[in-house]
Amino acid sequence: MQGAGKSAIRNLAVLLVFLLALSGCDRNTPLLVVKAVAAGVPSLAPFFDEGSGLGHDGAVRTQAVQGSLQQGDTPGLYGGTRKPTICDVKQLKVFLTDPRNHQKAQAWVDALNITTDEIPGYLDRLTPVLLRHDTLVKNHDYKKGKAVPFNSLLQAGIAVLVDEQGLPAVKCSCGNPLRPFTGDTNRISVKFEDGNKKWRGYERSSVVAVQPAPRKMQRLALVDVDDPALGINRPVGTTGAHDKTFDTRKQHAVPELAGTTFGDASRRLADEGLAVGYDGKARPPDDARVTASDPPAGRELGFGEYVTLSVAGETSEGCTTPPAPSTSGPYTAPPSSPVSPSSPSSSGPGPSSSAPTSSAPPSSKSPPSSAPPSSPSTTTSSPPVSAPVSSSAPPPSKPVTSSAPPPSAPVTTSAPATSQPASSAPATSEPASSGPASIAIT
Repeated sequence: MQGAGKSAIRNLAVLLVFLLALSGCDRNTPLLVVKAVAAGVPSLAPFFDEGSGLGHDGAVRTQAVQGSLQQGDTPGLYGGTRKPTICDVKQLKVFLTDPRNHQKAQAWVDALNITTDEIPGYLDRLTPVLLRHDTLVKNHDYKKGKAVPFNSLLQAGIAVLVDEQGLPAVKCSCGNPLRPFTGDTNRISVKFEDGNKKWRGYERSSVVAVQPAPRKMQRLALVDVDDPALGINRPVGTTGAHDKTFDTRKQHAVPELAGTTFGDASRRLADEGLAVGYDGKARPPDDARVTASDPPAGRELGFGEYVTLSVAGETSEGCTTPPAPSTSGPYTAPPSSPVSPSSPSSSGPGPSSSAPTSSAPPSSKSPPSSAPPSSPSTTTSSPPVSAPVSSSAPPPSKPVTSSAPPPSAPVTTSAPATSQPASSAPATSEPASSGPASIAIT
């Protein structure tokens, strides 16, 4: 009897392990339906009239990316423009505090887990940017007096307000509240309907979901979408009046990272204006020990280019699912290890650790080249994906982590870099990314 009992316990343990493995990444589960939202296409159920001038989307080509999960302070995550009014925050505040819009305001704050009294202060902490990647979010329609959530893919070029941790919070043109996407980024089915035709430049490997930065940022380093050789340092909570520019073509040396933890290495790279990639199919934990970097220490890279980190004992192949949003107030996520942010500066040489920076393609070994930007259009073709702003290069020979399977045709990358250096230096960031995707497009 004793032997039979031990055998039963052993069998039960094996069964539990098997069930846990299946629940983590069951490839037979249904795909999550995600509605495509193209730049410039009006929402069918907006919170506010899109013709009221609340915001204006731009023409931005989707940028190449390493990993479907990107942290809110990842270099190159967002773009900006020196043209005013991509988001009219003052007008949005007027709409939401108007007593005649009380029902909409209540639905709006319910979606964001704040109160109506917090609306003015909350809006004052948001910063207008333009998406540089097709970005997964939890969007909200306004129907029958309620905020109705739905998963959506926002096209690059859409103007949004982001919070202090780099999370999209509001779609500018209509005022619709946004929350983090919480599904498996590898298991989505993108629906192009209701006037949102598949846009030019759409690539499965360039779809991202944003995780919160581990610390509140004091300024954002944006890529100027009209002149990608320039960056824009924008203090958090401002709309452009206090912008400072910097030269995105400046080279940055890869620091010595072997022996550090993945979290510390990520922050050090961010402080140098470089983005983080990694071997394997899932982002390593912050306490994983870094064994090597590609390219190695001392190599000069363009602003926002990727450095691939290898860690000891890397075997993870987990799903790529962002963390669930907080249940009260704006999204918060404390860092897993101590952070010592440097004091931000709106000008001066060298990046700062308090803000995100611009991105670059998954390349580190070829010299940069330049090419003019192009505007997205509503067509079913998928031309080459453009590279980050400071430099470009063909895909690296060594495989890197990607958010989706490679497209059916070869993809080339390019990015312009033609303007003059400017007056100040970029801020920096820490990325997060994930494994290969399995995405159906209908």
